[in-house]
Amino acid sequence: MRTCSRISGFVRLAGIAMAAARIALVERTAAKAGLATVAGLPAFAALVFLPATSVSAQTRPDTLSLGALQSAALAHDPRDAQFELLSRIDSLRQRTENAELLPQFGLSAKAQYQSDVISLPFSPGSGTAPDQPHDSYDAYLGITQSILDPSRSARREVRRAENIEATSRVHTSLHSLRGAVNEAYFAALSAQLRQREMEAAARALEVQLALASDRVRLGAALPSEAAMLEAELLARRQAADALGSARAAALRVLEQLSGTTLDSSTVLVLPNLAQLVASVRPNLQALRERPEYSQFDGSRALLQARESVASARTRPRVLGFGRTGYGRPALNPLATEFDAYWLAGIQVEWSPWNWGTAKRERAQLKVQELILASEEAAFTESLVRAASTELAEMDRLARTVSADERIISLRESVLSETRIRFEEGVVTPADYVSRDSELLVARLTRASHEVELASVQARFLTTAGLEVPR
Repeated sequence: MRTCSRISGFVRLAGIAMAAARIALVERTAAKAGLATVAGLPAFAALVFLPATSVSAQTRPDTLSLGALQSAALAHDPRDAQFELLSRIDSLRQRTENAELLPQFGLSAKAQYQSDVISLPFSPGSGTAPDQPHDSYDAYLGITQSILDPSRSARREVRRAENIEATSRVHTSLHSLRGAVNEAYFAALSAQLRQREMEAAARALEVQLALASDRVRLGAALPSEAAMLEAELLARRQAADALGSARAAALRVLEQLSGTTLDSSTVLVLPNLAQLVASVRPNLQALRERPEYSQFDGSRALLQARESVASARTRPRVLGFGRTGYGRPALNPLATEFDAYWLAGIQVEWSPWNWGTAKRERAQLKVQELILASEEAAFTESLVRAASTELAEMDRLARTVSADERIISLRESVLSETRIRFEEGVVTPADYVSRDSELLVARLTRASHEVELASVQARFLTTAGLEVPR
């Protein structure tokens, strides 16, 4: 029995020395980085995971952030190509507009037979007037040139507004990808942190299992004590494997969304969004970063441009025209021979009276503007409601994480005491496993709450239309 006490005392001293060395290394690393955490994990987690993932893993090429994956998803989506396509459409329409300033040419030809022709009621001088042919022929080249068109600038504004609205509509459709990336990212991150906690708890239990096995081998304990610890160890390894599978499934979703290759060595970073959220929170109602607002502005500008076009249609248009051709008769209606001709002039077109059509069209566009304003107001109210709910959830989770820290501290104290008593053979393995499981549950709960808090913060920024920093 004395020999067992010496062995357990040696194991306890060795464990304390190793823990102290790890704590010192983590503190030095965090001090150099100016952080209280390592790779986005709490200090205790960094202590547990330090042998498996060094502090330098924070800068590893396979370390990914939420902002980077969101940007990759937006660039990977097939709809991203629509921006270039819309630009090409706008360029083609602009070239069509510019062509209106150029002369317009047209060729025409006709042949006809008419039942009656011009006849003179008197004889011109001596002799008789020649008979006019009943058939006529004409082939000519016509040209028109727009000189004044009041609707041209308004139609140009319509084109620009339509392009802006179409582009904003694509941005709006792509914005939903951020929510999908958030969901998959935090599902993978939660599984990652919980898996590491479970693996760390399993490694800690391995030490106690080794101690219990030594005691059984020396005859100081019953085989059931080691069997109980081994069963708990296997259960924890099973749980860690299940969490690993859940993480892998979430990473596959992220792979499909972002087009980025992810594997088991990929490390997801817990984003620190508290400062950005705090800066946005006071000015929530003044934010107009969502792409829907650009779409509203584009639709409003489009309606106003169409109103200008409706008004411009009632104003006079001035055109220049010319024509040259060959036919019979030409410009002289009494001629009986084929002849060439030409003519040129200026033409004014004006329809001041259109039975109120333009007025009704403008009134209709005004009503559409009122409908658009109501939709924008409803959208703003829905954002404020969603953001208010998310802010309340963030406040609750912040308090919960703070309480988790205290709970873990108390559980660690209890387990430390129980471990000493277990190593001295005072408490049973069941008591030790119970206290160790309570600490594990507390740590898993804290990891879940930390991920949930970061998830709500990211969702809040997405609701506000802000990008998560890369």
